[in-house]
Amino acid sequence: PELKEVDLKPEIIPLDIVYEDADIVVVNKPRGMVVHPAAGNWDGTLVNALMYHCGDSLSGINGEHRPGIVHRIDKDTSGLLMVAKNDVAHESLVNQLVEKTVTRRYVALVHGVIPHDNGTIDAPIGRDPKDRKKMAVVESGKHAVTHFKVLQRFKEFTLIECRLETGRTHQIRVHMAYIGHPLIGDPKYCNSKNKFNIEGQALHSLNLKIIHPRTKEEMTFTAPIPEDMENLLKYFRQTI
Repeated sequence: PELKEVDLKPEIIPLDIVYEDADIVVVNKPRGMVVHPAAGNWDGTLVNALMYHCGDSLSGINGEHRPGIVHRIDKDTSGLLMVAKNDVAHESLVNQLVEKTVTRRYVALVHGVIPHDNGTIDAPIGRDPKDRKKMAVVESGKHAVTHFKVLQRFKEFTLIECRLETGRTHQIRVHMAYIGHPLIGDPKYCNSKNKFNIEGQALHSLNLKIIHPRTKEEMTFTAPIPEDMENLLKYFRQTI
């Protein structure tokens, strides 16, 4: 739907700032926070918080509803997100995404025991023809590639690391469900009842590597796994 006219307001919302300078901000987004305003979520978003924290120092390339936003992660995915404070930085970060020089690593807990140590899922993603609110692997979809490796196996679950080569909507969630290993707690793509104390999918943006837009220095950031996922891991490790 078209973005309606809405007066976005800065909001005093605590932010976990991993790094900040005159050009970029790297934020550790909590699970449950929407990145930018859209239908059903016009306030309480990361953008509202950034507007208060940064004032007018956010890039305008993505329009007035998405100032500073270079890329997104889902509402119920936690972890690292890069934000541009000016248009030059924004263009640089977008170009790095296009040229695939940005490294984005996620950790996820999935259903089932994955037998092989690593793999690559190369399957196009587009709108699910049966449910327009979901994405799916479809022939007419956009090119999407996810690399994964197994970090630890449990009795009925697997801890994996995923590296994104492309950045499609819900990519990791769709790809893992496609190969029969949906994410724990995923409300859209997992048919198993969520019996664990976790809201949303067990997916965390752990690691981000970029080239700084101004200094051209390679920079790597890490955000610790959130407490609810850590508690799940402790429980699984006790029941191996």
